[in-house]
Amino acid sequence: MSLDEAARQLELAAHDTQVSFDCIGLGDIERAHTHAITARAAADAAEAALRIALTEIKTPEEAERAGEEAMRRLQQEMSHPSRP
Repeated sequence: MSLDEAARQLELAAHDTQVSFDCIGLGDIERAHTHAITARAAADAAEAALRIALTEIKTPEEAERAGEEAMRRLQQEMSHPSRP
């Protein structure tokens, strides 16, 4: 589902943004730049997934249900990560 992917990508973007911010504070500008790029890529991927969701979800009620389900699955994945 596209909302699941959007949520995952936004989590990744938030993480990379924080790492980039921390790297700036540490003076590691090259690493900060790398993480800023990956944060931007994740945000772009989230936007694309949300654009798809906008075409699939027709009512506010559907959006609410789909959003709640996406967040539930994401929280479940985060609390029980799959093992390689």
